[in-house]
Order: sequence, then structure tokens, then C-alpha cells
Amino acid sequence: MTKADIVEQVARAIGPGVTKRECALVVDGFLNAVTRALSQGDGIEIRGFGSFKVRRRSARMARNPRTGEPVEVPARVAPVFKPSKLMRAEVARLSAQDE
Repeated sequence: MTKADIVEQVARAIGPGVTKRECALVVDGFLNAVTRALSQGDGIEIRGFGSFKVRRRSARMARNPRTGEPVEVPARVAPVFKPSKLMRAEVARLSAQDE
């Protein structure tokens, strides 16, 4: 699913009174707010959906798969998403229906 698909679904869910361009501004605003909050080290919790936060990954030694040579991977921060119990249950229910 692409951002355009999300905009399309949001526009359909809201109904006729809001254009796709307005929905795209809302989706962009939401994504920018999430990005800004995570870049400042803040977490975001959306009840019934999940939470976004930044996790610090420590430095480690890895191997180059081609040569087998050890390579140092530097420490970094990475965004992570943890789905809510409600979302996990809904995904499980829908995937069970598909089988």
C-alpha cells in the first residue's frame, strides 16, 4: 500500500465534502508530526493502533557475507513500531478469514 492508497481510503471514509488534496495534506501532516516527534526522541502512542518510539542500537561486530571478514557496525538510533493488542487481534482475525 502506498501513501496515495492511504489518501484514497481516507477520502472514501470521510465522504464527499473533502477532496483528495485535503486528505493528502492531513496524511502528510500526520506523517511529518510522527517523524518530527521521533527525531526529537519522543514516543507516540495511538490507543487501539500502537506506539512508535526510538530505540538505541548499540555498536556490534558483524561479518561481511561475501568475504566473511569482521565489520564493526556503529551504534545508532532506529524507529520502532509496536502494534496494540487490538490491532494484533484484528490482523489475526482477518488473516484467519483469508485461509
